[in-house]
Amino acid sequence: MKVEIVKRAREVLDIEAEAIKALRKKIGSNFQKAVNLILKTRGRVVVSGMGKTGIIAQKFSATLASTGTPSLFLHTAEAIHGDLGKVTPEDVVIVISNSGSTDEMKQLLPLLKKIGAKIIALTGNTKSILAKYSDVLLDISVKKEACPLGLAPTASTTATLAMTDALAVCLLECKNFKEKDFAFFHPGGALGRRLLLKVEDIMRKGPANPIVNEEKKVSQVLLKITHARAGSATVVDKKGRLKGIFTDGDLRRHLETDVNLPKRKIREVMTLNPTVVNKDMLAAEAMRILQEKKIDEIPVVDKNMHPIGLLDVQDLLRAGVL
Repeated sequence: MKVEIVKRAREVLDIEAEAIKALRKKIGSNFQKAVNLILKTRGRVVVSGMGKTGIIAQKFSATLASTGTPSLFLHTAEAIHGDLGKVTPEDVVIVISNSGSTDEMKQLLPLLKKIGAKIIALTGNTKSILAKYSDVLLDISVKKEACPLGLAPTASTTATLAMTDALAVCLLECKNFKEKDFAFFHPGGALGRRLLLKVEDIMRKGPANPIVNEEKKVSQVLLKITHARAGSATVVDKKGRLKGIFTDGDLRRHLETDVNLPKRKIREVMTLNPTVVNKDMLAAEAMRILQEKKIDEIPVVDKNMHPIGLLDVQDLLRAGVL
């Protein structure tokens, strides 16, 4: 029995893979027209469908919205019960229906035409009423469904999903949509954190950023680091300009050879000319610098080399910048 299940599962995947492969031959001038129509629209892209096709339509609309094409989903049945008011003459309406000839379709299409919106049809029936009312027709018909009864949408919905993905990807490339644009629409996700967070958003400031004069004794500096719960202190000259940094690593290295370390001046044992970053740098870039230099803290300075913050690798990790 297990062998038959595995065999059947592979057959399903083969059927659906062939359905997608067959779409390649249908990509031509109409596909180009559909993309151009969407690019030129001054309104939104309204994606309509119902049932299982409606789920694909919702996903397509969400993909468009997150990749720079304003979009909303319109349930085909709800459209003729009030939601048609969402559509304007400036919109492009993408109607997805395998049969293209449902009762709802017969009511909806004349109304869309009356509104003045352009219609792009994705249908498996190129002779349907949907095909006839469309300004651009995309054929998503499949040879057969993976369902042995030929009833449950399987290969047809897979092909529909693939066609909508092809449209979405072509649109984002035509719009020159970049990672930073994607991050703007996904500020709560990992990519958003990586591409939108700046050093200023994460750096330690005020009491959490220990800054000491180069004439201070090591013992005094250690107390300030402890109170700030930091792993280092930034060292400045009498004009407040950065001179160096004193870290836990510096402390351990000098303790091994200098029993009088607590009485030494910090300028004698600090690390000179440390690597620095500015507050406007992306947090992800700062993380890269920390990793390359194999350090845990880095001073944040202004254009005059005055320390204004301290960036700690643990803060970056907590912020989700990896």
